[in-house]
Amino acid sequence: MLLQHFRGNLDNWDPALIDALARGREVITFDNRGVAAQQGATPSTIAQTALDALDFIDALEVGLVDLLGFSIGSSSPKRSRSSAPPSSARSCFASSAPQGARGMHGWPADAIGAVGKPETSGEEYISVSSRNQPRAARRDRRSLDGCLGRGTDRPRRGRELADPPRAIRRRLRVGTAQSSLLERLSAIDKPTFVANGDSDPMILPHYSYLLAGLIPDARLKIYPDSAHGFLFQHHAEFAADVDVFLTGA
Repeated sequence: MLLQHFRGNLDNWDPALIDALARGREVITFDNRGVAAQQGATPSTIAQTALDALDFIDALEVGLVDLLGFSIGSSSPKRSRSSAPPSSARSCFASSAPQGARGMHGWPADAIGAVGKPETSGEEYISVSSRNQPRAARRDRRSLDGCLGRGTDRPRRGRELADPPRAIRRRLRVGTAQSSLLERLSAIDKPTFVANGDSDPMILPHYSYLLAGLIPDARLKIYPDSAHGFLFQHHAEFAADVDVFLTGA
């Protein structure tokens, strides 16, 4: 089951990705309560969106489902998975960050300017989804390249790691107040796949490393030359990686 990004609905899923994910398994996309044509009040908290999503799963009566949350859509499964709900099996977190991470209280001004207005143009939406990114994301990518021991002039390929490098852990050291929020993720005891683009300006890649390091045995992959919409740009590769993850290979 797929959970959509901020301001997204059923129509915002790229058919190329959906078709690739649907080879060999049933894929469910839906609009949560109060979104697009759905009735009811739109929830004001992530916790409530998680409960609404779980109610939807229960109403389907399909048993266990795997969850793929994109951007803010990944917040619902993180919130619910930390209490290990019986209705979900494996989770994929795309363009995602942990609550409590330093610097994650709000988006950069250029990202807010692109997608935070009442009406957003296609060009503005693409500006945060494609590789041509603001300086903050480019700096973060260069910093990650240095932590990973690779020069920015070298070809970048998808990097899959089970645990963040120690250099990144040092950069993301947090205080007691933040750590209490971050430590909740250690309660997730089911398989998890974390993924992001290496130039994401909204969820900087080092947050994905932190998220994967906090969830026991989580898999992590950073996709090259891509940003917040990496899963659409690399739809074939991402779908193949998700398939490998879901089949337990």
